[in-house]
Amino acid sequence: MIRGHVIELNPNNKQATYFAKACGIARLAYNWALAQWQRQYAQDKAYRDACHIMGIDVDESKLLKPTQGKLRKQLNAIKRDKYPFMLEVTKCAPQLAIMQLGDAYKRFFKGEAKYPQFRKKGVNDRFSLSNDQFAVKGRQIRIPNLGWVRMREALRFDGKILSAKIFSRGGRWFVSIAVEIDAVNLTKKRGRHTGKQTGVDLGITDLITLSDGTKVKAPKPLKTKLKKLKRLSRQLSRKQKGSNNRAKAKAKLSRLHLQISNIRKDALHKLTTGLVNEYDVIAIENLNTKGMMQNRKLSRAISDLGFYEFKRQLVYKANQYGKTVKELDRWFPSSKTCSNCGHLLTKDELPLSVRRWQCPCCQQANDRDVNASINILQHADKVLTHH
Repeated sequence: MIRGHVIELNPNNKQATYFAKACGIARLAYNWALAQWQRQYAQDKAYRDACHIMGIDVDESKLLKPTQGKLRKQLNAIKRDKYPFMLEVTKCAPQLAIMQLGDAYKRFFKGEAKYPQFRKKGVNDRFSLSNDQFAVKGRQIRIPNLGWVRMREALRFDGKILSAKIFSRGGRWFVSIAVEIDAVNLTKKRGRHTGKQTGVDLGITDLITLSDGTKVKAPKPLKTKLKKLKRLSRQLSRKQKGSNNRAKAKAKLSRLHLQISNIRKDALHKLTTGLVNEYDVIAIENLNTKGMMQNRKLSRAISDLGFYEFKRQLVYKANQYGKTVKELDRWFPSSKTCSNCGHLLTKDELPLSVRRWQCPCCQQANDRDVNASINILQHADKVLTHH
């Protein structure tokens, strides 16, 4: 099992400048390779089309057939003359960026992602390191051509270190270290089996409602910080492009976005960890989050809650701890079906504004969310975890 640990770095000015330069070089290499890939692919297509028109066979030896391996060799051949500044940072910055482009193309051809796009300055700035190009010792990480950089905390996972990614968020620098750990030992250490199971209904007012009636309020960090977010956005829009004041305003806004994201992730991590520690079987519903985001009145609230992130965290932690997560079919009417007798109400009989209702068949009084969570537990049949 591969786990990633994100740690904030505490670089001095020289180290921060090095990071910014390495990010710029990684972006340059990625964009250069993408442009070359497109050019070579277009050249191959033009040659194939010409052969087809003339009625002759395609000479495979004349095709360029771009790959990440070929492009890395091509960049190595020209960088000393054309891009000598690339030699000032670790060789991993440009090389791994091109390998990431190759992976992006693979995902595109498999239908798993959109066509690769050019990277923009200041948007997800990052560069990567292979495991032979850095070392971790306590609360320090050694970077090639730079030396030891302080980390805010030590690496919390024991295992084989695979790679690292250094990136910028909100004017701060972070490192994400990928570690391969023994899932069996991790499960023995932290997987306490309780024999309990629960259904989870996700909502806007209450983030989760469990089948035993427990409700957890949603943190809604975006709603809490919305006024400040709007004010900082207005301040940024009024600054002159390219000025130092605009850079400062942009950094302020970026820090606030980071704070909102951290509050949301922290709440979700505590919640999902608590669930997998407490229950052996957790049933959730398959929400159409993309469809729900089309509702202009609810889209901001839904994005603020992080339903997808909740599911992602729950599944990977359940796999880690040896627990089971099941999913209910998206079209099952969990709210409108009585959990006691199975009587189904119509949409007109149970509008969204009604939160409590009495079953006309068995007379049971139902809380809408608790009833839904019980149905989710009873009828979820798709297993999302693998052990």
